[in-house]
Amino acid sequence: MKKVFFIAVLFLIANSGCSVYETMINISRLKFKLGDVNNFQVSGVNISNKTRIEEINPVDLLRISSDFASGRLPVSFILNVEAKNPNDGTGGYPKTDATLKSFPWRLEIDGKETIAGNIGSPVSVPGTGELTYIPITMSLDLIEFFNSQGYESLINLIFSIGGSEGTASRLTMIATPTVSSPLGDIKYPGELTIVDQTFTN
Repeated sequence: MKKVFFIAVLFLIANSGCSVYETMINISRLKFKLGDVNNFQVSGVNISNKTRIEEINPVDLLRISSDFASGRLPVSFILNVEAKNPNDGTGGYPKTDATLKSFPWRLEIDGKETIAGNIGSPVSVPGTGELTYIPITMSLDLIEFFNSQGYESLINLIFSIGGSEGTASRLTMIATPTVSSPLGDIKYPGELTIVDQTFTN
């Protein structure tokens, strides 16, 4: 990713000068990471405050098991993507605010590609070094993508992601941001692989 940016920078410098160089470098320093998973629902039952299936009441459990028996297991949740703009004016880089104009993404669960989407409106990422949270609503039928897995396995997957002790560790987001700048919209030349452990840029 960085090498591609530098090649683009060298080309633009020859045509537009140092301001382009600084803009491209600053944009390439934006960082992304997967954050919390909130409001996880399966078959309309919220499990965000639960740690295991035994905590689900019998009526809701019947709803989930009935959906599974009928060949479907709809889930929805909010995945918070954390964005950081380190261009706060220190460390030799000028302060640069950024606006994500477009953020087309694909979601992988346990390495398997599932659904895709984009942000609904631009998101400002100020040059303060602080986190900006981008909540993205996910909605999919797990059976559509994991039909070879049994009921217990899917329930374990659901709680490991969306339960009260769940994390985004089994999720990966593949995204190609477009960032607005004084020089116009700049699209990342390649895809970013965004995970929950470390920031990606």
